[in-house]
Amino acid sequence: MSYTIGSFRSQQQHRVSRHRGALDALAFFNQLTSNELLNQAESYLPSHRERLFPPTETLSMFLAQAVSDDRSCQNAVNRSAISRLVSGLPKCSTATGGYCRARQRLPITMVRELARFTGQLIDQQVVDKWRWQGRRVRIVDGTTVTLPDTPANQQRYPQISTQKPGLGYPICQLVGITCLASGALLDAAMCRIGGQGHDEHSLLRQLLKTLKNNDIVLADAFYASYFLIAELQKRGIDVVFEQHGSRKRSTDFRRGKKLGSKDHLIRLQRPNYPPAWMSQAQFDSMPHSLTVRELNVNGRVLVTTLCSPKAVTKQALKQLYKSRWHIELDIRHIKTTMGMDTLSCHSPDMAEKEIWVYLLAYNLIRLVMIQSALFCGILPRQLSFKHTIQLWQAYHRQRPDHEDQIDVSKEFLRLIAQQRVGNRPGRVEPRALKRRRKPYSMLNEPRHILKQKIVRIWT
Repeated sequence: MSYTIGSFRSQQQHRVSRHRGALDALAFFNQLTSNELLNQAESYLPSHRERLFPPTETLSMFLAQAVSDDRSCQNAVNRSAISRLVSGLPKCSTATGGYCRARQRLPITMVRELARFTGQLIDQQVVDKWRWQGRRVRIVDGTTVTLPDTPANQQRYPQISTQKPGLGYPICQLVGITCLASGALLDAAMCRIGGQGHDEHSLLRQLLKTLKNNDIVLADAFYASYFLIAELQKRGIDVVFEQHGSRKRSTDFRRGKKLGSKDHLIRLQRPNYPPAWMSQAQFDSMPHSLTVRELNVNGRVLVTTLCSPKAVTKQALKQLYKSRWHIELDIRHIKTTMGMDTLSCHSPDMAEKEIWVYLLAYNLIRLVMIQSALFCGILPRQLSFKHTIQLWQAYHRQRPDHEDQIDVSKEFLRLIAQQRVGNRPGRVEPRALKRRRKPYSMLNEPRHILKQKIVRIWT
């Protein structure tokens, strides 16, 4: 029998309490049912029947898959079955059908908005002394993930056009905005690769609502465009970008107003024609010129709207741009440490949901890290992401249910802070592998054709 959220709110919270100690995905379940997130999660719950896998439990199991070495649905269901058996709850089958259907019923809106809400929750806890000169710095960058090679995935997220059919994987590109101080993911957007409107600039324009007045946007040379800088300035947002390679070669520090050695102010002129994505009305609203600051730091030419050399020195901008590397590490945590590099869902809708589950799991871990940083009086960026995952999972498997729980929780936060990330400015590593790959040839024909050839050889 179906029921609505409002009329059965107390029943939902009762089920939350009843299941709290019985889940293998206990760490995520406790986070989702905390005071900060429970009301937010319930606001997106659809009308549903009492099932073996209710939405909150399904989401917690889905999140646990995201950080597990074995990310199969079978492993998730097996763990749930054992947890129920040990806890004395009604037994359940190890068949995966019920759990997979429960994941499909899970609203993507619920997962997406929880990920955004958690990012905002972390950002609200950032203290002023963690910020750069008291201002919020948002780092922007893009990346790609591969999907299973199914017809549905290929249709929405086709493989690169230079690859032959059957030899590539569907590719989804993402652009995310993270907080420099905390590492929290504030928002993200995704689309296919290739074609008009399917690029990182288009995705970033979808995320501009996330940025606020007096923010600073930090990004690489790909984002240093006239119209993006003009739009951000209109919103009261400053930028620090590396100069685009095509314009870097024409940079002449003898022109403009000199501020110091290889540091000057110049005036950029608006292009004569609007780009394909921009309407004529939008183009007409753009300023005819922009005053920006260009400076050379260690061979890199930076372009910024922080034009006062007294308020923001050249050395300060150099150190700020170095910190852009943090988003590369954040992406590595999500794609490599957590395993989002290669998705497992076979339909595009579920693949998008899987991406948001990974991003939500990432933010929940960051939420624990900022609590540890506040408790121990250190910077969140000094904490190890993987160390936190390992401790968090171990802690929640043996979480105490007695009066000493608060004291144990404090010690848990201290344990997170014991392992610090080293400060290694200027570190470089070659993009090369020491361990040789196995000597398999590359797939140069569709797999089903090669299978048929092998069968003919052996029959």
